[in-house]
Amino acid sequence: MSGILVVIEDREARIARISWEALAAGMRLGAQLNLPVSAVILGSNTESLAAEVAAHPVAKVLRIEHPLLAQYTADGFTLALQQLIQTESPAYVVFPHTYQVRDYAPALAARLGQVLISDVVAIDDGPIFTRQLMQGRLNGNYKHTSSGPCFVSVQAGAFRAESAAAASPAPIEAFTPTIEPTQIRTKPGQPFRGSSQTVDLGSAQLIVSVGRGIKDAENIPLVQDLATALGAELAASRPICDNGWLPMERQVGSSGQTVAPKLYLAVGISGAIQHLVGMKASQCIVAINKDPDAPIFEVADYGIVGDLFEVVPALAEAIKAAKT
Repeated sequence: MSGILVVIEDREARIARISWEALAAGMRLGAQLNLPVSAVILGSNTESLAAEVAAHPVAKVLRIEHPLLAQYTADGFTLALQQLIQTESPAYVVFPHTYQVRDYAPALAARLGQVLISDVVAIDDGPIFTRQLMQGRLNGNYKHTSSGPCFVSVQAGAFRAESAAAASPAPIEAFTPTIEPTQIRTKPGQPFRGSSQTVDLGSAQLIVSVGRGIKDAENIPLVQDLATALGAELAASRPICDNGWLPMERQVGSSGQTVAPKLYLAVGISGAIQHLVGMKASQCIVAINKDPDAPIFEVADYGIVGDLFEVVPALAEAIKAAKT
């Protein structure tokens, strides 16, 4: 057995951001084990998607093509990947941890007599796969000991999507699985969609997030002004959304959205573990809090110990002045 397969998921003919993060996780694993990394795309008429993935530094791109894969079904995806894995004999198969993967990957692993190490947030030498337990209060470390392929899904925001392009496009190979219509036991329906959102925090590059230190809903515009000055999205910790001060779609954390922006500015957020699991993969974390012992400072790259009602207006004015 050799090599690593990374399953790429698309949504409405566009590759999802978490798929690039899964590819980054696969690359990290490949670098640790000195194994080639290949990408896999399932569907029908996936030529353009395959070409997009081939521009990244992968060994090859495998297109699993079949008319019965035009629409997602757990049966179809499980059968197709099972046949590819039996042909390619990879050592590891990496998935993005999405609703779709949660639907079929456990069945795929079971068919091959393996287990799925799901929702992985870190990969260390060994390799050791880390999952978070009890809403991030504990970490569990897992090591694959079976002789079969190791199945791993990675949490959104846990791995930074790499943007490096390959020197030349990777080769693209087609794979046609054997699937009969009678093997598809379910009728394809509409893909799962979360509640309607006016903002996708997961795609935001700059986020200003506010916590209970803001004290009252009437003070939210203070932080909104800073976000506007930065050209950032406004987000919040759970208490703010629970109080109805901001809509639930702007909540970051274990029960909200997972984000990984270039800049995450935490205003008046203490840093409860439930919040940290949703933003710890941010490239740069800046915290403003009057409590020097607040847990948020343990993960922050830069910290300002001070009264947010003094710091935030001054920071907003400085940013506006710098833009003029």
